[in-house]
Amino acid sequence: MSTLGPFLLDEASDAPFPPAELSAREPDGLLAIGGDLAPVRLLNAYAGGVFPWFSEGQPLLWWSPDPRMVFRTGGVHLSTRFRRGLRGSRWRVCADTAFAEVMQACAQAPRPGQDGTWITAGMHQAYVQLHQLGYAHSVEVYDEQTLVGGIYGVSIGRMFFGESMFSGRSGGSKVALAALARTLARWGWPLIDAQVENPHLLRMGAEHLPRAVFLQQVRSLVEQPGRVGSWTRAFGELPAAALA
Repeated sequence: MSTLGPFLLDEASDAPFPPAELSAREPDGLLAIGGDLAPVRLLNAYAGGVFPWFSEGQPLLWWSPDPRMVFRTGGVHLSTRFRRGLRGSRWRVCADTAFAEVMQACAQAPRPGQDGTWITAGMHQAYVQLHQLGYAHSVEVYDEQTLVGGIYGVSIGRMFFGESMFSGRSGGSKVALAALARTLARWGWPLIDAQVENPHLLRMGAEHLPRAVFLQQVRSLVEQPGRVGSWTRAFGELPAAALA
């Protein structure tokens, strides 16, 4: 398909998205403008390989870049030095115990080269609602009762779409991502969407997928039986030392 975007979205929240293959080449992956952050709109977007990304004061912007950054759930890499440091760690990893707090920490985390955050108040409210509906999930890393790292994203079928992660202490986000990947691999979920290239993610084993390949896999995975609802019990409590 030729690239034609960006499109202006229909006002109806349940209106279908244009095919992601029609995203613009410049800026890379911009597909559509407008709409809202209603749960049905967000779920339709992710199921079609599209995600929202915009700053405060901008209209809603919807993206599907080419290539796409992903992790194979069996391919998240922790360095030998980092794993060695985990052997005596007292940290523990849980899921869906502090979703709003993880989102807030991600919003406040400093990002090199970025002023402010794309996790606006409206985004926070929308994803908390998705969490309450059982489609958005967080992984938390605790040192006793202190939250020291985490990651959150959206799951549909057997596909996890990562949104953001943070470290309250050095390595907290690495532990959250590695624990998430380990659990998803155990469940038979093959991919974590990481959206766009980032040197930190590349060092941890992320790879590029051509958008056409990514979309083909996503459209199959979102149709498979998933886990809607809280992940707390199914995820369990994982000692960070087990990742060593």
